[in-house]
Amino acid sequence: MVRITPKSKVIVLTGAGISAESGIGTFRAANGLWENHNVQDIASPEGFKRNPCLVWQFYKKRWLQSQEAMPNPAHFALVKLEQYLGDGFRLITQNVDGLHSRAGSSRVWEIHGSLNRCYCTNCGVSAAMQDIDLTQDIPLCPKCGSSLRPDIVWFGEIPYFLFEIEGAIKQCDYFIIVGTSGVVYPAAGFVLTASLMGAKTIALNLDEPDNIGFIDTFYQGKSGEILPALIEEWIKP
Repeated sequence: MVRITPKSKVIVLTGAGISAESGIGTFRAANGLWENHNVQDIASPEGFKRNPCLVWQFYKKRWLQSQEAMPNPAHFALVKLEQYLGDGFRLITQNVDGLHSRAGSSRVWEIHGSLNRCYCTNCGVSAAMQDIDLTQDIPLCPKCGSSLRPDIVWFGEIPYFLFEIEGAIKQCDYFIIVGTSGVVYPAAGFVLTASLMGAKTIALNLDEPDNIGFIDTFYQGKSGEILPALIEEWIKP
């Protein structure tokens, strides 16, 4: 029985599945290709060094796609849960499309970065994607003129907010996974920590995630179809 009260501490982890229902492609196919590109060519520091034009072409397309997409009922259901819990709520997302923030979520840790940002490879200054000149093959830093790069955590790089996440997981009552296959680490290992620390673990996905052994309750289906009703039930007085 899931009963979330206003005093509960809840962490939600979301993955590509929740964005797929808004029309965002998961990009990474079973053959290791992203839109017919080898992942090492467009999602690694080495790939950016070899061919920054190709990398920027890929991420400009992804950013434009994310701007056309709209949050779906699952995104809005999580906003409602955050409003109910306040500071007892934290949302960890592996997605980089910004749909959670556009839906209204504010306590969001984007562990893989964001398509909405880029930063300078030389001076480190950050810039919003909408404010830079995307007609350039390689957008340049407005401060020093060096190359900008998408603010995306690539293979071989360390995800953001790991220290904050570790502390929050140790205190949470519920750890809820939405739309993720449980394959990509370190995010796939968060549920193990939560389970070992005594949290109730819940997952929603089209298919059973790889880390199903650490999940107490699993709901199979589209998150946009089943999550809103579940949250209504969980927070019902």
